[in-house]
Amino acid sequence: MLRDSFNREVTYLRVSVTERCNFRCRYCMAEKPFSWVQKENLLSYEELFAFIKIGIDKGIRKIRLTGGEPTIRENLDELIAMIHTYAPAVDIGLTTNGFLLPAQAEKLKSAGLRRVNISLDSLDPQILHYIAQKDVFEQVIRGIEAAVDAGLSVKINSVILRGINEHEILPLFEYAKEIGAQIRYIEYMENSHASDALQGLRSDEIIEVLEKAYSFIPINKEVSGPANLYETSEGYRFGTIEPHRHDFCATCDRLRLTAEGDLIGCLYFEGAKSIKEAIQNGNITKATEILADVVFNKPEKNLWGIENVEVSSRAFYRTGG
Repeated sequence: MLRDSFNREVTYLRVSVTERCNFRCRYCMAEKPFSWVQKENLLSYEELFAFIKIGIDKGIRKIRLTGGEPTIRENLDELIAMIHTYAPAVDIGLTTNGFLLPAQAEKLKSAGLRRVNISLDSLDPQILHYIAQKDVFEQVIRGIEAAVDAGLSVKINSVILRGINEHEILPLFEYAKEIGAQIRYIEYMENSHASDALQGLRSDEIIEVLEKAYSFIPINKEVSGPANLYETSEGYRFGTIEPHRHDFCATCDRLRLTAEGDLIGCLYFEGAKSIKEAIQNGNITKATEILADVVFNKPEKNLWGIENVEVSSRAFYRTGG
C-alpha cells in the first residue's frame, strides 16, 4: 500500500506517453512550436510498463494514459494490453482530444481500455477552431461517436472561457446527456504556457447557468475522482472540477509519470524525481525506493492552496493536466 505523510492512500497513476500534441489549445500550449522530444529520450513502452508493474504491486488500482495527445504515439494499444494482461482488474483510462479516435477506438477497447475522457470545448466549429488553433470539429465529433460505438465509458471535458464559449454551457450539457456521456466542466487552470488574457468561469457561475434549465442536487464524489458530482431529477450525472477550491487536495490519491521518466507528486509543484536510470538499468529496488519517496513527500496542498499563486509554471502538456 502507498500512503503519503498526510495518510492519503495513493492508488491512481497518470502516465504521459508523449508531450507532443496535434492541437495548440490556447489554454495549454498556445505558442509552442510543433516539435517533439527525441524518441530516444522517451521511456519505451516496456520501460513504462516495468514501472507501472511496480506501482500495481504496491497498490495502484487505476491507470490513466495522457499526453500531450497520447493517441499520437504509435501502437498505444500495446501498452494498454501489457497492463491489462498483467492486472485485468486495474481500471485503464485515456485522456484525449479525440481527433485520432475514429481509427483507434475499437483497437484500444479490445486491448483493455475501459474509459475515455475526450476534450470538447465547443459545438461551434469556428469557436473550436479558435480554441484549438486547428479545424478539428468534425473529426473530434467522429472520435466521440467511435468511442461510444466501441462500448467505452465516455466523459466529455469542457473548459469554459469567458467571452469565448460561455454561452455554450447548456448546449454542451445537452449534447453529452444525449449521447450518454458525463460532462465535466473543468475550471481553467492559469498557467504560463497559455495565451495571455484568458479568463475562465468558476464552477459556481456554471452551476448558476445550469440551474435555470435543470433541477439537480450534489451527490458523493467518485472514488479516485477529482470531480464534484451532481445528479438531475432525471438521473443524469455531471461534474465540475475545481482546482481552486480549498478542499480540492484533501483526498488526492494521484501521482504522475512523464514520458521521460519524471515522477511527480503534485501537478502544481515543480518538484519531481526521475525513475529513468533505475528502470533502464533494471534496478527495481531503486525504482521502488523513488516511488516510496515521492509518495511520502507528496505535498498536502497545491501551490494555489498554500501560497495563493495565481499562475502555474508547470507545462500541463508534459504531465497530462
